[in-house]
Order: sequence, then structure tokens, then C-alpha cells
Amino acid sequence: MFHIKKMSFGDLEFAIQITDQMSWNFVKEDFKFMMGLEPEGCFVLLYDSERVGIATAVCFGKIGWFGNFIVNESHRNKGAGTMLVKHAVKYLKSRSVETIGLYAYIDKIPFYKRLGFKYDSEFVVLEGKGLPQPSKLNLRKVQNENIQDVVDYDCSCFGGSRKKLLDSILLNSVNTCYLCIEDGQMIGYGVAKVYGKMAELGPLVCKKGRDDVAIKLLRANLNGLEGFEVSTCVPKKELAIINMSRENGFREKFRVARMFLGSPIARDCIYVAESLERG
Repeated sequence: MFHIKKMSFGDLEFAIQITDQMSWNFVKEDFKFMMGLEPEGCFVLLYDSERVGIATAVCFGKIGWFGNFIVNESHRNKGAGTMLVKHAVKYLKSRSVETIGLYAYIDKIPFYKRLGFKYDSEFVVLEGKGLPQPSKLNLRKVQNENIQDVVDYDCSCFGGSRKKLLDSILLNSVNTCYLCIEDGQMIGYGVAKVYGKMAELGPLVCKKGRDDVAIKLLRANLNGLEGFEVSTCVPKKELAIINMSRENGFREKFRVARMFLGSPIARDCIYVAESLERG
């Protein structure tokens, strides 16, 4: 019999083992981070007493995000995955979430459609190397006193406050964040998150139609990451960003579909994902 429990620290080894099946390269700290953000939103699927799957959900006010979803192959096509998704959706709705987003592998779109999610847009996951040259792009590096401004600007696009996530990222000194200011107003920000010798570009948010700003923010964060393996998740429609990335040696790894249960978000801005599991 399948049932679901809250993830505990004792489940971390299993979480790493099962995600290794998908070559996600997670470590225990990734799940500790998620459990810190949303302690009640990390789940383990069991078949009797055997752990066979995981999923995570995080609430950002009226917006929720679903991710890190995987079930052991031997227990698929038995309704367990559907149970786990519905459990996470129920949890998020209990937190007054109105829209739930996720990034789906392209072949999983029909599965999520059956559960009520609707296709929104396609994103491209790119991988490449950091650049050595120093940044001379007339951008401002975020300081502690700017963090609330970043949170507020992000909320204006995302539709919900990601303060708990952004605080954790921006207060970590190994990460970088640049702001673009015009006429005294923020019109965009971009982050690079560093994990050992790997880095992830995102989140990035800027005004719709200002791909020049998005490129400048991405380049500023990419500069100085020489020797790092770098990834980012970019909307397929943002051709200027994708072309700039390719010109700097980035290559497409795979594509995902952004899907929503509820009203779509982040449509009136340029939006580079923070991560597949958190939006």
C-alpha cells in the first residue's frame, strides 16, 4: 500500500540515491535547503515501509512551486506518482496558494495535463563555462540594504513574495547579484548561485523587451566564473539571451515546459528561472 510522509533528515541518503538515477547531481545540502525553506512541503512516498519516491513543494504567498518529483521505476504506472502530485497540490492549497507552477520534462506534459496543469511556455536548460574577464558593465552589486528592493521587484513579476528564498541566496557571500538601475529605478536584477566549482545563473528578472538588460546582467554574473561549470534555464522565446549564451560556448542540455495549475505568472517580464524545483 502506498502512503506519504514528511521528509526527515533520515531520508536524505535515499533522496540522493533516487535523484542519482536521473543524474541530477544533488547533495544532502540541497534537500536540507529545501527542508529549511518549506519544512512541511518535502515528501517521501512509501510502499509499505519501502521508500520509493520523493517530491517537494514550496509556498511563496499566493504562488506555489512543485519539483524534485521522482518515483522508482519499479513502482511507476501504479498511481503512486499521481498520489504524490495530488498530495503536494493539496498541501499548497491548504497554504492558500492560488497558482501552482512546475517545470515538466517534455515527455511528461500529458501526465501533468491529466492532473489539471496547463502548458504555458518552453524553457531551454543551457550549460557552459564561466568567463574570466572582469565585468565593466555599469551595474551595481547588491548590498544588504538593497535586498528588500530586490524582493519587491521580484514580487512584481513573479506574483508572490520569494523573500525567504531570496534572503537565503543573497545573504550567502559566495553568490553574486547585480542590479540594473535607470533614472533611479531598478529595472532588473540577476543572480549567480555558486556550489563548489559549479554555478547556476538565476533568478533573473527584468522589464519585458529589455533583453539588453538581461544580457548585461547574465554577462556580469558569468564574468569571474572561470573554471566553473555553469547552467541556466532560459525561456525559449528569449532568442537574444540564448544566442549570447551560445556565442559564449553554452550548449543546450534539454528542454522543459513551464506549466501552471491556476492563472499563469511571470508573463510581463523577462524571466530566467531560479531553479527547476523552486521556479
